[in-house]
Amino acid sequence: MSTQLLICDDSNMARKQVARSLPDNWDVEINFATNGKEGIEAIKAGKGDVLLLDLNMPIMDGYEVLEAITKEDLPTLVVVISGDIQPTAYQRVKSLGALDFIKKPVNKEKLTEILTSYGLYEEKSVEAEVIEQVEIAKGNASSSSDKANLSTTKSNETNEITLEGDLRDCYQEIANVAMGRAGDLLARLLNVFVVLPIPNVNLIEVSELSMALKAVESSDSISGICQGFIGGGISGEALLILNDSSFQDVASLMNYNEVVDEKAELELLMDIANVLIGACLNGISEQLDMPFSQGHPVVLGQHCNVSELVATNITKWQKTLAIEISYGIENYPIKCDILLLFTEKSMKTLNNKVSYMLD
Repeated sequence: MSTQLLICDDSNMARKQVARSLPDNWDVEINFATNGKEGIEAIKAGKGDVLLLDLNMPIMDGYEVLEAITKEDLPTLVVVISGDIQPTAYQRVKSLGALDFIKKPVNKEKLTEILTSYGLYEEKSVEAEVIEQVEIAKGNASSSSDKANLSTTKSNETNEITLEGDLRDCYQEIANVAMGRAGDLLARLLNVFVVLPIPNVNLIEVSELSMALKAVESSDSISGICQGFIGGGISGEALLILNDSSFQDVASLMNYNEVVDEKAELELLMDIANVLIGACLNGISEQLDMPFSQGHPVVLGQHCNVSELVATNITKWQKTLAIEISYGIENYPIKCDILLLFTEKSMKTLNNKVSYMLD
């Protein structure tokens, strides 16, 4: 009898990646859930003997799922697969009953190793594997139609910049993994647990960008850093915005013993920007296999005004892909936002690159 396997992740791209990373000859029936609530319902319906669980999901996140499984004594064995790679995240999921933890993007060999070590997967005989390969060959015809549909999507993208369906989901998952890498570094720097959101991905007009930045400029309670990046036909700006009320807590967590004056605030702002912007861009470039070169960071509203910043890019920013990530620190009133803005010209390259990841 086949093992009932449940993959619970809000990202369609992530669910596909996990499914493709399963052992080739594992006798399982694969089920999917797009959030924790659906996951719990599927387990209760007998569709989750083994659960591969994401942490960062809407409605009910992975931590809440683990708590519900323990509270209701649900019959499932859980392996967490997440972009949140903080040491505290690993410790928490283990304490809540998860067997193990794998970072995103999932590695097939690592997943097979963990499933084998807990007795969830046992390699088939040579004869059984041959039969499996024959069945896979029979199914190749159906996959060709999917590729044809994907080809149509790519063709449409060359004529019009869009961000719909699977493309938006893919960008969100890429941002999720990159966000986790950056959050892990920030957690280690400050010795805290970083609360990670679901990234917000949108196409916005340059006029909307201008208004958003002017709102930042007009506020006395926010400080910001801007840093350009370019590489492989992709270019853009990364903005880091920190609430000024956060500086004192950040200084304390970093064991900064001097007076937190304007100079000290800029040093702290630069330190956080170097960690978060660098890690986010590196995380994205690794997934796209496209390295970025980063420009010199500029302090928003001090080294240049916002209108000048927008004016230098307005000819190439009719539309921009905007990825917004809002970091929080558990038990501290610290709020930090990162906004990654990709030029409209970059979108054709990005969309083509990302579409292949959906294949």
